Amino acid sequence: MSVETEVRDAAVRARVAAAELATMTRRAKDGALRAMADALQAASAEALAANAVDLGRGRADGMAEALLDRLALSEQRITAMADGLRELAALPDPVGVVVRGDTLPNGLEVRQIRVPLGVVGIVYEARPNVTVDAAGITLKSGNAVLLRGSASAYESNRVLVAVLAEAAAKAGMPEHAIQLLPADRESVAQLMRARGLVDVIIPRGGAGLIEHVVTSSVVPVIETGVGNCHVYVDADADLEMAVVITLNAKTQRPSVCNAAETLLVHRRVADGFLPLVLPALDEAGVRLHADPETARAAELAGVETVPAVEADWATEYLSAELAVRVVESLDDAVAHIRRWGTGHTEAIVTGSQAAARRFAALVDSAAVMVNASTRFTDGAELGFGAEIGISTQKLHARGPMGLQELTSTKFVITGDGQVRG
Repeated sequence: MSVETEVRDAAVRARVAAAELATMTRRAKDGALRAMADALQAASAEALAANAVDLGRGRADGMAEALLDRLALSEQRITAMADGLRELAALPDPVGVVVRGDTLPNGLEVRQIRVPLGVVGIVYEARPNVTVDAAGITLKSGNAVLLRGSASAYESNRVLVAVLAEAAAKAGMPEHAIQLLPADRESVAQLMRARGLVDVIIPRGGAGLIEHVVTSSVVPVIETGVGNCHVYVDADADLEMAVVITLNAKTQRPSVCNAAETLLVHRRVADGFLPLVLPALDEAGVRLHADPETARAAELAGVETVPAVEADWATEYLSAELAVRVVESLDDAVAHIRRWGTGHTEAIVTGSQAAARRFAALVDSAAVMVNASTRFTDGAELGFGAEIGISTQKLHARGPMGLQELTSTKFVITGDGQVRG
C-alpha cells in the first residue's frame, strides 16, 4: 500500500470516528481517559523496551543530547503521562459549553456553543510524551487524531498508540479515534494535502518543521512557535529573586521551548547582578555567550564565556547555553525582544509595578511573566491540564493550547416559525 493511500484511508477512518466522538458524553470520555492511563502504566515495561531501541538508534546516529532527553522515557515520565490523562478526565468538558446566548426581539434564541474541530493532525518530533498528551487532549475535546511522530521515536510511538487506542476502544470510544501515521516525509506531505478530510494540522518541533508545515499545507494550520525566550532583569529587580528565576528558567529543563535562551540585564544593576548570576550559571554547567560588558564581569568573577555574536540573539539553544547582554533601559530590552524574540514567553524581574505594566503592554508574545520563570508557560502548570502545544499565532488560539483551544464554535438558532421579511 502506498503512503498516499495509507494516510488517506487513516483520514477517512478518523472522519467517521470524529462524527461519533462529537456526540460522546463527558462520562464516557473521562472513563476512556482513565482506562488509557491505567493501560499505559500497565504497559510501561513494553514502552520502555521500545524506547530503548529508539534511544540506541539515536545515539548511534549521533543525536544531540538535548534531543535524546526529549526522546527518553522513564518510569517517572510514564507515570507523569498517565497522571496527565487522569487530570484531563477531572477537567470540565468544553464541548457543548455556551459561549454566548441571547433572545432577539423577534423571539429567536441564539446560542454559540463549543464543538470539536473534527480530525486533528499532529506533526511532531522526538517527544513520545506528545503522543500521550495529544491522544488524551483530542479525545477529551471530542476530536479524532492522526499522530505523525518522527522516525527517531517510531518504536516508542507505535507501542504507546497501540496501548492507548486499544484501551480507548475497550472503553467505548470509536475504533479509529487515535491513529499513528507512517514516520516518513511522504506521510507529512499527504497529511498536508488531505483538505476536506483533516480539519487542522498542529506542528510541534523545530523551526524548520514548523515553517515547512505552515508554508506548504493546504489544510489549516495552528502554528506552534519556536521558543527564543528572554528573562529581563530590570533596574528595580530583587537581585536574589532574579538569580533564582534565571537559573530555573535556563536549567530546570533546558531542552524545552519555554526555557530561557537570553538574559537581558539593566545597566543600573549589572555591576551587582552579574557577579551573582554568572558564577551560579557556570556552576550549573551553562555555557555563556556574553556581550563585551558581560564578558568583563565574567572575567572578574573567574567565569569563562564565549563572545556573543549576532546569531546568538536569534538562537533557541535547547541546551545548557545562554546568551547574556547588558541593556540601557526597559525600552532597550523590549526592542531587543521585539527584534529577536519568537513571540513565545518573556519574563521581567522587577519591583516596579509601572515597569511590569509597561513591559507587559509592549512585549508582543503569547505569555509574559512578571517575577516568575518562563517555565510556567505550560498547560498543566497553568491549570489547563495537558496541552497540545504553545501557539504563537494570533488567530483562534494563542499561548498554551488546552481543551478549549481544540474546539471551534457553531451557532444554534431556535425559533417558533419566524421568517425573515
